[in-house]
Amino acid sequence: MIGKVLLGPLWLLQLATGAKSFLDNPLIGSRRLNRHGLHLGRTRLADAMSRWRRRRLARDVPPAWREAFDRDGFVVIPDIVPLDQFPALRDAILTYQGPAREMQQGDAITRRMAVDPVMLQAIPALRTLLERRDIVALLHYAASFRTTPLHYIQTIVAHAGSAGPDPQEVLHADSFHSSLKSWLFLNPVAADGGPFCYVPGSHRFTPERLAWEKRRSLADPRAIDRLSARGSPRVTSADLDAMKLPPAQAVAVPGNTLVVADMAGFHARGASVHAGERVEIWSYARRNPYLPWLGGDLLSLPGLAERRVGWLWAFRDRFEARIGQPWRPVGVRTPIDSQS
Repeated sequence: MIGKVLLGPLWLLQLATGAKSFLDNPLIGSRRLNRHGLHLGRTRLADAMSRWRRRRLARDVPPAWREAFDRDGFVVIPDIVPLDQFPALRDAILTYQGPAREMQQGDAITRRMAVDPVMLQAIPALRTLLERRDIVALLHYAASFRTTPLHYIQTIVAHAGSAGPDPQEVLHADSFHSSLKSWLFLNPVAADGGPFCYVPGSHRFTPERLAWEKRRSLADPRAIDRLSARGSPRVTSADLDAMKLPPAQAVAVPGNTLVVADMAGFHARGASVHAGERVEIWSYARRNPYLPWLGGDLLSLPGLAERRVGWLWAFRDRFEARIGQPWRPVGVRTPIDSQS
């Protein structure tokens, strides 16, 4: 009882942030409050704020990219790196050696290497790419903020051992509000090779999507799957039908393709028929969805932005007992090093 009294102000303050767990915050997970529109109100407001910020960012984005993103929730850009420069950049990244961390989910291992000052100094072309004005404008638009994403070199190792199914292969949304993820694939990704999958148009909070959000907010968080209860809802084909949405589209692409997506839409990692590795430059940004300003992120400043991943890992290492740390150090590796 004393704990609830002490935590009450924190739970209340979290309503004005992107906090999403129906399990960890009893106000967010309160079916009584959600019957009166708490979750729906937070979702509507977050959507309105995101659209308002994007309107102010739209002019800097190439129109064809912006139109595809607005329509589908994601945009696919082939040959993003000039063809005469891509082989050298790809080889430099794939042979780079640096500290790596891994996380296993089901039978898939995700390996990440931070795009940090050491990597950027070793691969100047990578810095040039990540600072390109058209790409930066698109990432800002997708994130709905002028914020520098966290950048990683990411490797997905499929069929790594005999663990259970990969939970990322189930269609889901990351949260109730918009956020950014992007992938610049360094190798071709086939339709049966673990492609990125997305339900076109599912990023829009239509009346049908909002009705679905209301229904899911009324479920007992202790009686549904844990990932949904923690705020990353899983979706079925029947749910898509109810929301008048099409099936997910597998994004099979050649190497040197950039995919940028709004993670409020329903997405998944497609199944991989064979064991293998998928390597990409992976970027992520998620801010408080209720902020009215576009910038103001001090950690996006040059000299700080490229150090954030290391700081984040160190922080979680230090407080692992309290907040957990799924990313385990695996020593110095290369992105295509299959020692897992």
